[in-house]
Amino acid sequence: MPRALITGITGQDGQHLAEFLHTKGYEIYGVIKGQANPRAELIQREFPFVELVSGDLTDLPSLIKAVDSTQPDEVYNLGAVSFVAMSFTQAELTANVTGLGVLRMLDAVRIVGGHTGNPIRFYQASSSEMFGKVRETPQNEMTPFHPRSPYGCAKVFGHDITVNYRESYGMYACSGILFNHEGPRRGLEFVTRKVSQAVARIKLGLQDSLALGTLDSKRDWGYAGDYVKAMWMMLQQPEPDDYVVATGETHSVREFVERAFAEVGISDWERYVQQDPKLFRPAEVDLLIGDASKAREQLGWKPELSFPDLVRMMVENDLRIESSKARNA
Repeated sequence: MPRALITGITGQDGQHLAEFLHTKGYEIYGVIKGQANPRAELIQREFPFVELVSGDLTDLPSLIKAVDSTQPDEVYNLGAVSFVAMSFTQAELTANVTGLGVLRMLDAVRIVGGHTGNPIRFYQASSSEMFGKVRETPQNEMTPFHPRSPYGCAKVFGHDITVNYRESYGMYACSGILFNHEGPRRGLEFVTRKVSQAVARIKLGLQDSLALGTLDSKRDWGYAGDYVKAMWMMLQQPEPDDYVVATGETHSVREFVERAFAEVGISDWERYVQQDPKLFRPAEVDLLIGDASKAREQLGWKPELSFPDLVRMMVENDLRIESSKARNA
């Protein structure tokens, strides 16, 4: 039975990946920070096949212990301070966790793997936010980076140090440059889930309006459940490499909002949406669209859920949640 160690197990991608690896017969370990982590109970309840181990991306000894005690065949580093807007107000924390955390995790894998002779395969969750002010459209593995947030800068460091450790130490280390991927498990602070929850609450008469920043930014949005399969596929290749994972389509925030409201039969959505200047970022990323030709040709990966179906899934999920809350109130 293969073993996998996942950082960021409490997040959207960690949950989807654990679910997917379970179907593949993996023994799964999830790194969790702190003894009283409020999300640990959710993982234990909904994913009883995941064994939680203590670890902190800001503390190398704890990561060495986590890797040594679990002896994984594969390590998926999904842990990060991942909310882009927050990275502007907590830039140092973002750099420490999202950037230096990758270095610490690589060192833990290198140290333990070198000591035991177990060739551990490593996956780093890189991000389309690294492209930022894009130099070309669409973006592929060779497109230069120009990040526009502390989060994007930290992800560039994480990506580059993964390449460096692969080239310097011969480690099997891959980076997946994932474009925006969403779903019902997305945190409520992210714009797509913020929209789907607000639409559900407005439809049910529980909320009057939705405050957003810019509506003009365009993103390549896919389904997180599809994207975690690409992570696994990368670590099954004979040689490590980096891959863009994307749908190749771009949609504006405005289009996402309009489609979400349409799912509940509201066509005059503008009357419910307010643009709040406080929600604009100091530096915005205007357009992201990925070229996943390499992943399609070398991994055999392709997205399965369409953009309209993704929006529908998220709105229907939040309608169920908010309806249940209202009934039980």
